[in-house]
Amino acid sequence: MSRLDNAFQNRPIFMPYYPVGYPDLETSIDVLEALAKNGADLIEVGLSFSDPLADGPIIQKATQIALEQGVTTKQVIAAVAELRKRGVEIPLVLMGYYNPMLAYGLENFIREAADAGADGFIIPDLPPEESAEFAHALSGTTLPQITMLAPTTPGARMESIARHAQGFIYLVSVTGVTGARTGVAEGLAELVARVREHTSVPVCVGFGIGSPEQAKTVGALADGVIVGSACVREIGQSAKPVETAKEFAGRFRAALK
Repeated sequence: MSRLDNAFQNRPIFMPYYPVGYPDLETSIDVLEALAKNGADLIEVGLSFSDPLADGPIIQKATQIALEQGVTTKQVIAAVAELRKRGVEIPLVLMGYYNPMLAYGLENFIREAADAGADGFIIPDLPPEESAEFAHALSGTTLPQITMLAPTTPGARMESIARHAQGFIYLVSVTGVTGARTGVAEGLAELVARVREHTSVPVCVGFGIGSPEQAKTVGALADGVIVGSACVREIGQSAKPVETAKEFAGRFRAALK
């Protein structure tokens, strides 16, 4: 059983996002370790890019700081390897935009990520219709490209994407960019049910989840709860980011029990 499959044995899972390099490289690795060992079931490890088109101001600022710190794609991959050396056993999925992966070389990027201990890839700006090159580079590995769906995805396209999904589906709960909202999106239960009609892989919900209470509500509907902006904001604003990461993960994990 893969790490991804194993993670979903105890649903709903808690899935925070955090970018490598924010506020600096060493601290970010410590934060990721703290999240992993204090309640996270899977972590989206952020790969920064200068034009993060799907992200709101909080994640944009964090990834810009990471870039200003000089973080590279190679360092992100090395961070995954370091987390494995520190005993992190949960899945680590690399999340980032396609340009840095292309610039690195797809075959090299995927091979080195797999060797480091990554468990898959989320690429917000790479739709299935344009992913043949990446899929070809993935062949020979067991790592999935996690596909994304949104409330605006047409029915036929949703069915096609869901039917061919691997690992899990990243279901965007709201239209717009990342960022915590004040409430859970209307119609989310119906949206999750529509996706589940076409797939047996887990359905995880992200965008807009900012509190343990919201996570609990979403966790009653979905197989996983993705928390990005709230995680980055709370940890990034803290004078003790590692301690805050431990506490943050514990609160959300407790809410989902």
